[in-house]
Amino acid sequence: MYVDDMLIASKSISAIDKLKKDFSFEFEMKDLGEAKKVLGMEIERDRRSGKVSLTQKGYLQKVLQRFNINGDTKSVSTQLAPHFKLKATMSLTTVEEREYMTRVSYASAIGSLIYAMVCTRPDLLQAVLMISRYMHDPGRSHWEAVKWVLRYIKGTMTLV
Repeated sequence: MYVDDMLIASKSISAIDKLKKDFSFEFEMKDLGEAKKVLGMEIERDRRSGKVSLTQKGYLQKVLQRFNINGDTKSVSTQLAPHFKLKATMSLTTVEEREYMTRVSYASAIGSLIYAMVCTRPDLLQAVLMISRYMHDPGRSHWEAVKWVLRYIKGTMTLV
């Protein structure tokens, strides 16, 4: 249940019908039918195998688009490559780098990755923890690591 939306899931249709009937006596409600989205996540059903999964493909495509990770951008197969040895000392050192980083939405990218990680992509945990440490003063190396994670997402968009 979220504010004024409710999602009911059960193997028993009769249990769902009973719960909806009971609730309708207490609350004014409208049955919108089978859910396709919840909190921005798409609900995918495989009735043959009896599996339900949540994805954020639409959300993640918008994130990639916002940060210019497009069809020409090469995807990668690891969340964060071993060559990223991030440190606080890699923060902004030159005027040019500081100017470059003022045009980068580092915090916005981190926030987008955290939302994906919490909702449907726990595989991003280690990488997001690493890159989020530098939000207070990120440098170009930190931004390159964020773009790497975005490229990983591009290559694993259908991961469920």
